[in-house]
Amino acid sequence: MKLINITSLCLISSLTFSADYKIDPEHSAVTFEIGHLGISTMSGHFKNFEGKFSFSEDMKTISTHLSVQTNSVDSNHEARDKHLRGPDFFDVKQFPTMEFKGKNYENNTLTGDLTLHGITRTISFNVHKTGEGKDPWGGYRVGFIASTTIKRSEFGMTYFIPGASDKTKVKVFIEAVRQ
Repeated sequence: MKLINITSLCLISSLTFSADYKIDPEHSAVTFEIGHLGISTMSGHFKNFEGKFSFSEDMKTISTHLSVQTNSVDSNHEARDKHLRGPDFFDVKQFPTMEFKGKNYENNTLTGDLTLHGITRTISFNVHKTGEGKDPWGGYRVGFIASTTIKRSEFGMTYFIPGASDKTKVKVFIEAVRQ
């Protein structure tokens, strides 16, 4: 009987120390930077995305899902954005979303599967927790910055390489509300 009670306490304890969060898109961003002609860097972001994640307080177990609407790409230049939405780049009619599903978190590195342009590859983000605490509305929030560099050619996006560099820096700024 003591074994059952100890097991029950451990289970309850583990449930108490995990948390589910929903990304607050109004206070978060999915951004990218890409080299242009070897002389400058062009940046942009995606306006529409959603996500959620769960993690234990010791950050040893984590599950993450981020979904980005590719037609929401914004590089601050409408003609370029139209081209980015077309078949040379994101091909948003055929591939309306890009998805990241995190599988493993260790030593500030989140590894998971990124599906972009219909191709899934395992990538890793360097993750830095920026803060956490109660908000003015009675909720609890946590913040992270995650960054990685991908090669767009690995996702079938080869147009205009090397004019627009193959390597693309991706940063995700997250503020999320505990559910």
